[in-house]
Amino acid sequence: MSFLDTTKLNKTMKRKLSFCLLFALAFLGGLSRASAQDWAVKTNVVYDATATANLGVEIGLAQKWTLDVSGNLNAWSKNDKTKWKHWLIQPEARYWFCDRFSRHFVGVHAIGAAFNLGSIQNNISFLGTDFSVLTSKRYQGYAFGGGVAYGYAFALSKYINLELEAGFGYLYLDYETFKCSDCGKKIGEGTHHYVGPTKAALNLVFLF
Repeated sequence: MSFLDTTKLNKTMKRKLSFCLLFALAFLGGLSRASAQDWAVKTNVVYDATATANLGVEIGLAQKWTLDVSGNLNAWSKNDKTKWKHWLIQPEARYWFCDRFSRHFVGVHAIGAAFNLGSIQNNISFLGTDFSVLTSKRYQGYAFGGGVAYGYAFALSKYINLELEAGFGYLYLDYETFKCSDCGKKIGEGTHHYVGPTKAALNLVFLF
């Protein structure tokens, strides 16, 4: 199964993936109806640091409500062995305790993702997920889930914010396992229920 090939997804997974994509497209279409100073474009510095292309857009729905959609893509290998390929889309409804785009907020987000990860040296185990298996094997598959988040937006100028956000939630992973990161010999498949951090953002935000 290639990195972005969906031919082996079961029908349930295809429906979930289609829902996430349609949700994002509907949101982006709504930007055409947004008035001035009611929306924002952002980039996550955390993802930038890992050479992951990313973009977020956020639109005001009411005085204290916004809808944010962020996405990222890493379609290249770190080196000949290490795999860090993935894409992810993450729509989020936000409630701001002050005015929108200002100070404290909480959010509820959904997640749809594909991944191709392997030869990542680590010995991390957290809340039932053993990440150390990525040291010697490659895992390729899809993930769906959601979570809750808290964040804070600092005003750097009239049109620029610095936004901090952290989220926690659940992901259902459906994957295939391969013997090594640079070979195609499949050795197994499975599913996993992940509970843990689902969002970490240090966003540079441009307001319009």
